[in-house]
Amino acid sequence: MKVVYMAIVGSFPFNSFLSGVLSCIGTAVLAVCFRIQVNKENKEFKDLSQERAFADFALCNFVLHLVIVNFLG
Repeated sequence: MKVVYMAIVGSFPFNSFLSGVLSCIGTAVLAVCFRIQVNKENKEFKDLSQERAFADFALCNFVLHLVIVNFLG
């Protein structure tokens, strides 16, 4: 939707558009990684606790959004 909005309205504050798109994509990627880690059928992360996986997700999400806010200016 953000790309369609930019195509219709324009991209005057390009940093805000780029930050919004990267925030959505980054959060989706982190959520997929989190789901992979807590899946019981996945044998690669059997030693990783669910609490540790959530802590990793939360910390990475926090760092991602710090970068996004910093990029906005």
